[in-house]
Amino acid sequence: MSSSGEVLAELLWAEKYRPKTLDEIVNQEEIVSRLKKFVEEKNMPHLLFAGPPGTGKTTAAHCLAHDLYGENYRQYMLELNASDERGIDVIRSKVKEFARTRVAANIPFKIVLLDEADNMTADAQQALRRLMEMYTATTRFILIANYPSKIIEPIQSRCAVFRFTPLKKEDVVSRLKWIADQEKVEYDLEALEAIYELSEGDMRRAINILQAAAALGKITVESVYKVVGLAHPREIRQMIQLALAGNFNEARDKLRELMINYGLSGLDVIKQVHREIFSQDIKLPDEYKIIIADLAGEIQFRLVEGADDEIQLNAFLARLAFIGKKLKS
Repeated sequence: MSSSGEVLAELLWAEKYRPKTLDEIVNQEEIVSRLKKFVEEKNMPHLLFAGPPGTGKTTAAHCLAHDLYGENYRQYMLELNASDERGIDVIRSKVKEFARTRVAANIPFKIVLLDEADNMTADAQQALRRLMEMYTATTRFILIANYPSKIIEPIQSRCAVFRFTPLKKEDVVSRLKWIADQEKVEYDLEALEAIYELSEGDMRRAINILQAAAALGKITVESVYKVVGLAHPREIRQMIQLALAGNFNEARDKLRELMINYGLSGLDVIKQVHREIFSQDIKLPDEYKIIIADLAGEIQFRLVEGADDEIQLNAFLARLAFIGKKLKS
């Protein structure tokens, strides 16, 4: 039987993450209202959907096409993934052939959806720029990009830009809870919050982590970090605290344990260390956090350049031990 305190905590958690009455696309209400205007008017400009992965960009494009054309909307939409078909030949053949024909429907244009358009070559983008001018009467282009800065300026200026934001914690967690309940999977509430922290607002990644963790049985914080191949933050904090306390040998042993048990690379460790430095569990004056963050950046650069993982991380722990001595003095 759960204690009354645990029941109260679960009720408070459920209230905090209770699903809200939202429109079709979570956390993108302003974008939805603008897209609905296009549907009402049965007209729209070229569009550029920009933002981090897993926030609903491709889904929004399909919803827009569905509302414009109905159930058979795929007849009037050409979908290409620009990371696979990103050369100038595709633009000149597939896209041009589709764009030059008129549509026999109530809507006077068809849609070309270019997913991951930021992976298109410069030549392909220049060719696309010309097509967007020539076939405006019969075709509208929707470009989807994680990094809109990689899209050339002439194309950006021809598009209405929609910037998607990462999903909020309560939206991601409530959806994960709903999925777990539907699949009858046991879970800890803290584990769902840990999944959100790891996904960084990417719903697609959050669901993948949830499914992978569920394969191990009950979803716990430990199983979540195990399936993503990262150490539990508690163990990273222990290593940092040992080093700051001057226990260099124990901190080094802890580092070896983490790298062997979890199969972590040096980059994995330093990224987790950087995250934990700024957590509330590490009690340090701000000036020392700045010094350690700068040092972590230097170590990360050395690792990227090909330096030995263990030597560099041992050097990092040694510097933490010196910083710990300064704190005591």
